[in-house]
Amino acid sequence: MEERIFKRKFYEKMLAWKRDNDGRTALMIKGARRVGKSTIAEEFAKNEYESYILVDFTKVGPEIPALFDDVSNLDRIFMALQFYFNVTLTPRKSVIILDEIQECPKARQAIKELVKDHRYDYIETGSLISVRRKTQGIRIPSEETRLTMYSMDYEEFRWAMGDETTVPLLAQAFVDRHPLGDAAHRKIMRDLRLYMLVGGMPQAVNTYLDTQNLSLVDATKREILGLYDEDFYKIDPTGKAASLFKAIPAQLAGNAHRYQITPVIGEVEDTALLTLLHEMEESKTVNVAHHVDNPNVGLPMTDKWDTFKMYVGDTGLFVTLAFADKEVTENIIYQKLLSDKLAANLGYVYENMIAQMLTASGNKLFYHTFPDKNKHFYEIDFILSRAQKICPIEVKSSGYKTHKSLDLFCEKYSDRIRNRYLMYTKDLSKDGALQMVPVYMAPFL
Repeated sequence: MEERIFKRKFYEKMLAWKRDNDGRTALMIKGARRVGKSTIAEEFAKNEYESYILVDFTKVGPEIPALFDDVSNLDRIFMALQFYFNVTLTPRKSVIILDEIQECPKARQAIKELVKDHRYDYIETGSLISVRRKTQGIRIPSEETRLTMYSMDYEEFRWAMGDETTVPLLAQAFVDRHPLGDAAHRKIMRDLRLYMLVGGMPQAVNTYLDTQNLSLVDATKREILGLYDEDFYKIDPTGKAASLFKAIPAQLAGNAHRYQITPVIGEVEDTALLTLLHEMEESKTVNVAHHVDNPNVGLPMTDKWDTFKMYVGDTGLFVTLAFADKEVTENIIYQKLLSDKLAANLGYVYENMIAQMLTASGNKLFYHTFPDKNKHFYEIDFILSRAQKICPIEVKSSGYKTHKSLDLFCEKYSDRIRNRYLMYTKDLSKDGALQMVPVYMAPFL
């Protein structure tokens, strides 16, 4: 199979780090496994420096990690690295990549002295779960610029498909509030469903481009989920984290107003549960929407840590997880999903995708529930803070003509509403003050 280097927006953030910091900090690329951290680090080094050394701590011999046990003589370390990798480093024109740095905690601790020396630039990468677990007991350097990398967003996916036109046109249509028309809308919805099925993990995208076979894509995604499973057991050897992750599709399909923890893992002491959930959220394998009691500007001030909804970080992985009862998800199921003909309510898949899109656009996720006089609960799927107001979002894959939750919410909190959005599978439209927005425009909210 061809190994492609995909165009990623994260590259621009790396350029900004190099330009603005001039070696005063190391760049720590955080993120889940297989989102492309190592690939983009090496591509950046090739393009932006005269030379580089890539130290992959999962592949080097024991003599390389041992170099960082004593950083009192940096000349010794740099000379040893140049001989080992047969690369000449040039001061202020070379970079050292410390890949899978969680395997060598002393190397991360050494960043303080390495940056202070200022001879070279440094880029660190690693699976965040493992980084957190394996750096306990060492001094985490403050001389790090920490950036999070996610799987490919919808625009990056379209770039991979050879399409650099669609998303800018969609952004302009959103600003102009201009409907696309039936033909264009149907095409874009089919393209979006392909993104939902393949997802944004570079390996899965590469498999699709090579084979056009969605069952083979599914096999690639299952390999990635297997790696996630290993990481979750590093968080919690009892398997609670892995169980919480695997239950996400069932929890969303059940249409509950919160993640029901006890049926999945039983009773857990609050402190242990808080630690577990925090580490899962920090792993970036999941996106978590926190419930807010008082939906207003400053949403985090009233969120409840133990009332939340959890989404898979990549919707392509979510689809595979949803069909995990089969050893292989048949191509026919993918084709029916792609053509929107599978006899199932796929609203929760769209909800997961919108959570992913909003997160990729830099938003933290919040939601709100409220009862009526009969104790029936209404739910607002997502709430965004914009200027001094809030924007409630309701997600609908069908039945879009009824949106009682959104109507009642906007009536109850009328003084704080900026825009109200119904995200659905139809073309851009408007119903009074309600903006009815196709799901593929979620990144522009």
